[in-house]
Amino acid sequence: MQIQRINDERLVLKNLQNIRIAYAIQTLGILAVLGYDFVTKGFNGMTENPIWIIFIVSTMVLAFLSMNISVDHESDDKFPNKGLAISLTLLALICIAIIIFTAWSDDFAIIDGVLFGGILFICGMVPVFFLFGLRKKKRAEEEEE
Repeated sequence: MQIQRINDERLVLKNLQNIRIAYAIQTLGILAVLGYDFVTKGFNGMTENPIWIIFIVSTMVLAFLSMNISVDHESDDKFPNKGLAISLTLLALICIAIIIFTAWSDDFAIIDGVLFGGILFICGMVPVFFLFGLRKKKRAEEEEE
């Protein structure tokens, strides 16, 4: 005798809502622990806590998963190449501004600004190209239909 599973979309939606609530409670708990460490040990003490890494990684995963949903909600007339050019230009301008402001500060040299801006630019390219890939994939799927 084979057991049949009921595939009800309302149950799937309810399960996703429960997961969202559990994630929100978990995030609030992590923020509470990190906030306590910040108050008692300062910023360095907070970032030395292993929960800090969990918070950063889970936030990054949530951001990348949300990008897929945001691409699905974009209008159909958006071109992936145009979005890539705008994103890279904006990222470059932000990095150049950071290089300039870091170089002008008293405690840092221009090499520090270039290093910080370059690292930020390289790290910023990851989500930019991830979004480009999602948009390109969506565009290809729309053209197949």
